[in-house]
Amino acid sequence: MSRIGRKPIDVPSNVEVKIDGHHITVKGPKGTLERDFHKDMTVTLEGNVISVTRPSENKLHKSLHGLTRTLISNMIVGVSEGFKKELEIQGVGYRCAKQGKDLVMNLGYSHQVIVPEIDGITIEVPAQNRIVICGPDKQKVGQFAAEVREKRPPEPYKGKGVRYVGEYVQRKEGKAGKGSK
Repeated sequence: MSRIGRKPIDVPSNVEVKIDGHHITVKGPKGTLERDFHKDMTVTLEGNVISVTRPSENKLHKSLHGLTRTLISNMIVGVSEGFKKELEIQGVGYRCAKQGKDLVMNLGYSHQVIVPEIDGITIEVPAQNRIVICGPDKQKVGQFAAEVREKRPPEPYKGKGVRYVGEYVQRKEGKAGKGSK
């Protein structure tokens, strides 16, 4: 058995789960998420515990077992607590601000980079060089954070750009740092 797949999922009291065939709907204080899971996986709700089972020891079923359980668990955590990714901007003159529902960034280009907020995602700017992306869907939050980071990824010489908080960027010396022969 999959060690992750066989773990039961506890449903908090403020979260409502509805399983309809191969479709699951999770509703909580942060929003509502829906997902279709594979037809071979069996998801059962007994009281406030969800369990995922697989029909056989087939390689496909083994790989889907843990995946299905983790996706459902992430949905429950998302609607009850939410997910967030924090980004920081480093560089002279690099800054960001929120104008209405848009994230406006000065990243060393000749123009401002404007990223509109998508539905299901909220953008917060606690400081000029920090961006916090929040939402109930873990995949959407991570994808949106990656798209914002993609606007100016950190470069290895001076470390300028948009990076995740705590991300380590390997630095290079540059051509002036080479020893002469």
